[in-house]
Amino acid sequence: MRTTLELPDPLFARLKARAASERLTLKQLLHSYVEQGLNATTTHPGIKRSARTLPRVEGPLAISGQQLSNAALFDHLDE
Repeated sequence: MRTTLELPDPLFARLKARAASERLTLKQLLHSYVEQGLNATTTHPGIKRSARTLPRVEGPLAISGQQLSNAALFDHLDE
């Protein structure tokens, strides 16, 4: 399968230099990096995320619940 990646120029330059130093094509190097990333274990296997662990802000909102609809939020962005 083919795909397109958008990489910042400095990152692409580093990637290209690494491929050259290891005498690999960019395709081979990227394939290797993707496989390594997918095969790696998570760095924090004991941490499970849920809404319960998110920070909570107590107190009244500066805007009403009716103003929290998508349309109302987009209207606020246009102001």
